[in-house]
Amino acid sequence: MVVLDSASRHKLKALNNQKVISYVEEAISLCKPAKVTVIDDSPQDREYVRQMSIKNGEEKPIKLPGHTVHFDGINDQGRDKANTRYLLSQKVDWGIDINYILKDEGLPEILGLLDGIMEGKEMIVSFYALGPVNSDFTLRAMQITDSFYVTHSAQILYRPGYEEFKRLGGSDDFFFFLHSAGRLINGVTADIDKRRIYIDLEENRVYTVNNQYAGNSVGLKKLAFRLAIHKAQKEGWLAEHMFLMGVHGKPGRSTYFAGAFPSACGKTSTAMFPGQTIVGDDIAYLRKKNGEVRAVNVERGIFGIIQDVNPEDDPLIYEALTTPGEVIFSNVLVKDGIPYWLGMGQEVPAEGENYSGHWYNGKKDDKGNEILYAHKNARYTIGLKELKNADSRLEDREGVPVKAIVYGGRDSDTTVPIVESFSWAHGVFLGATIESETTAATIGKEGVRQHDPMANLDFISVPFADYLANHLKFAEGLREVPSVFAVNYFLKNSRNEYCNGKLDKIIWILWAEGRVHGEYKAVTAPVGRIPRYEDLKELFHAKLGKDYTREEYTEQFTIRIARYLEKMDRMKKAFSRIKLPPALAAELDGQVSRLLDARAKFGSEAPPWLFAD
Repeated sequence: MVVLDSASRHKLKALNNQKVISYVEEAISLCKPAKVTVIDDSPQDREYVRQMSIKNGEEKPIKLPGHTVHFDGINDQGRDKANTRYLLSQKVDWGIDINYILKDEGLPEILGLLDGIMEGKEMIVSFYALGPVNSDFTLRAMQITDSFYVTHSAQILYRPGYEEFKRLGGSDDFFFFLHSAGRLINGVTADIDKRRIYIDLEENRVYTVNNQYAGNSVGLKKLAFRLAIHKAQKEGWLAEHMFLMGVHGKPGRSTYFAGAFPSACGKTSTAMFPGQTIVGDDIAYLRKKNGEVRAVNVERGIFGIIQDVNPEDDPLIYEALTTPGEVIFSNVLVKDGIPYWLGMGQEVPAEGENYSGHWYNGKKDDKGNEILYAHKNARYTIGLKELKNADSRLEDREGVPVKAIVYGGRDSDTTVPIVESFSWAHGVFLGATIESETTAATIGKEGVRQHDPMANLDFISVPFADYLANHLKFAEGLREVPSVFAVNYFLKNSRNEYCNGKLDKIIWILWAEGRVHGEYKAVTAPVGRIPRYEDLKELFHAKLGKDYTREEYTEQFTIRIARYLEKMDRMKKAFSRIKLPPALAAELDGQVSRLLDARAKFGSEAPPWLFAD
């Protein structure tokens, strides 16, 4: 390994791990870099990465200390679903649509694209911990890339893992990611048509090439997530697309919630509720420990969508983004060292620099479409500790005790604002039947329902029936089973108006927190347990200073029986490709039976007071 200097050789040798050495030798032989640098956990190496990203032009310093901006190419602005594929040895039918390619075809293709791709470049070898370090939750990962921006992003988002690899004692139980941004023109990836992201579940490794957007290039995010789901399935724990937050009901009480919401359904805004604390906003590992569910945030930072972050709606994030500290902005507009993004509530200059190069009002792309001053998927990368509402147990090696799980969706005409499950199995059923309606910002028709079980459909890396069975089995042996709730912030009335105000959703979560502690009774409806009017009225008055009327309650919590039965028909179709686990089949039958009984008694709709004791 002649391209390795003595310091990097020493760092590799100190790990005493032959698999690591093999991966490095393999990558050097394949990608043919001019230089290889091994990064450890030291502040000096961390600073080297940051400075090299600036020196190479992958990031540019902007006005506030610690702030930089990165631009992906105009055609590299989001996750590439079409070219993200599993590498599998044989054909499979998992009961859901997945994108895969057989290894006989896919491996030669990706290796061919990587052959010689780092000629004249520096290869960076770095190590990370997924989850808090030195913990039962910790998974280890190494990444090899030629992008200092990718390495810098990973350093903000994940815990340092070089010392964790020493603790492996030579084991090969870790994830491996090989990435190259490919040929660059003006600092951005040129060969987008050759962008590929291939995930080898059998070898716990990922190949990703000809891309810079972090969702495709930072392997430890959604790519590692797929590997973790596969690993969790074999080992009996859960890797989930969930936030973790501390909900603070009574003074001095923290109750930890996990929550899974599809995109544009309120996940981040829930995790960032005023007065609550955040452990994580995206991915959680859940394990059973001493008879209870414990969970950690896989990450220690946020790679967040910046559109509509403003002082009124997101004061804590906005403050963190407008004060000195380590932040990477991507695909925003920059003028005189100041970043601008969509919906920030500031006057925007008429020209500046963005992901298209020099931008000016009215600029169009090669198809004649007007280029916005900032991309709708523009991002910020920041450490969670930069936020004033970061929970004190963010780095707890034992994880936080999860007392409740919340599933959310976007549903304009069926689902009540909040419902509590009858049991764990019914809670798994609520998660498995999440639907989300497309919005005006989505390509295609608005209002189309998409089935998104556990808000995880894009990332399920095992047969669907097995994935659901693992959720059901997870409650076995627990002395304290988390309560499960389903929320919907998007219910509309007959006038096509939202039934809820923007701030109302905090009341549903606070009611759920009170239910966990036995402080509120509930109304038993066919679809689960719903709040009583008196309790919500008190919460609205105490927390929002708002008079919550009985008319509002009736409008929001009327059970739209005919609509729910239509949804159950859609679910039967969605599950038709698999043999549904018996417990879930029973829940589906039970839900239909209860709804049919209610329809026979009350008709197509039933106000909540009909079910009160």
